[in-house]
Amino acid sequence: MDLATPLDIICRIIQRARELEASVPGIDPDNDDPVNDSDDERDVLEDELDDDTVQDELRTTIDDLAEDQQAEILALAMVGQGTYDATEWDDALEEANDPDNESVADLLLDMPTLSENLEAGLAAFDMSCTGVGQID
Repeated sequence: MDLATPLDIICRIIQRARELEASVPGIDPDNDDPVNDSDDERDVLEDELDDDTVQDELRTTIDDLAEDQQAEILALAMVGQGTYDATEWDDALEEANDPDNESVADLLLDMPTLSENLEAGLAAFDMSCTGVGQID
């Protein structure tokens, strides 16, 4: 299968999605109820990414792709999450191209395991990000 979307762009999306999925909100270990924390300051147990910046970058990257490339990314994610298998690629693309869909960026960013879905989608077609850019 030949993709219209360059593999390095798909791998960049995977990398940024990993960063978004791995971000940890700041937690005050002295507060019994961090959900209702009224203090503006928080102690951070792990490095905290600026989720909005990462999400905005992902959204911009996806929105800047041509429509056929956006559909490929969504179809890969659907194959990776098991909605379709590799033999049903045309069906996945057809659903991804459905004009009644909300924005592709919204659909992808709503996936809690977007990076895993895309990696599994690539793997279904014997592709991976190994050796592409900074991803190993």
